Amino acid sequence: MNWNRHIARLGAPLLAALVAAPGWAQQPATAAPAQAAVNPVAPEAIQALKTMGTYLQTLQRFSVTTRVTGERVLADGQKLQHSAKAAMDVARPNRLRARITTPRGDRELIFNGKVAALYTPAQKYYSSAELDDTVTGLVRRLQQRYGIEVPLADLFLWGTPDAPLDGFESAMNAGQDFVGDDLCDHYAFRQGSLDWQVWIKAGSQPLPRRLVITNRADDARPQSVSVIEWNLKPAFKDAIFTFVPPPGAQRVELVPLKTR
Repeated sequence: MNWNRHIARLGAPLLAALVAAPGWAQQPATAAPAQAAVNPVAPEAIQALKTMGTYLQTLQRFSVTTRVTGERVLADGQKLQHSAKAAMDVARPNRLRARITTPRGDRELIFNGKVAALYTPAQKYYSSAELDDTVTGLVRRLQQRYGIEVPLADLFLWGTPDAPLDGFESAMNAGQDFVGDDLCDHYAFRQGSLDWQVWIKAGSQPLPRRLVITNRADDARPQSVSVIEWNLKPAFKDAIFTFVPPPGAQRVELVPLKTR
C-alpha cells in the first residue's frame, strides 16, 4: 500500500505561512499631479519578516496550533468554505510531533531525530523512514523525497537562508490590529499570483498570529485564513517524540516520489 495516498495535506504550504499582500492604495477620483515614484516594497515590511524569522529560530521548545479556513470555488463561482486544524509540539533541534485534523480524518507525524513515523489512527496505518536530521531538514526532505507537506512548515524556514525574502512586487505596513488579546503589526505583500497578509505580535515576541492568502490567479479570489496560537512553555515530555505502533497497526510502504 502506498502511504502517500493516505496523507492529507493541510492546505496552502504555510510559507506559505508567512508572507502576504499588496499595498491597497485607493485611486483618486480625478487625475492627480505627477509625483515622484514611490518604492512599492517598503523596507520596514521586509525587515519585519527578518525580525520574525530571527526570533522564531530562537525558540527551542514550544507548542503551536492553527485552524485554517479555505475556500473552494465551484464552476458557477459559488464559494464553499472548508476547515482543518493542526497541532504541533517541537523540541529543537530534532524532535517534532504533529497532528492534522480534517473532515477526512486525523494524520500524525512523529520524529525523534532518527526516525520519522506517519500514522493514521482511524485506519491504523503507519509507516516510517530513517531520517537523521534536524526539524528543518525533516521538513525539507519529506517534501522533496515524498511530497509530504509538514503543517506550518515555513515556521522552520523563516530566519534561515531558505526564507522567501525576494520576488515581492509590493510590501507594506498596514497598521495594527488585535488577534485575540495580542496587539499585532499587520503587513501585506504581493508575490506573483498570490497576495499574502501576516499579523505579527508587537513587542519582544514577534510571533506570527494570523495569515491570509488570496489567490489572484482565480477571478473569484479564493482565500485561506489561518489563526495561529502559541505556547512557549509547554509541558510535554520527550517520550511523545518516539512512535510505538499500537496493537493491530499495519505497516505500509512509504514510497518516494518518482524522478525522471
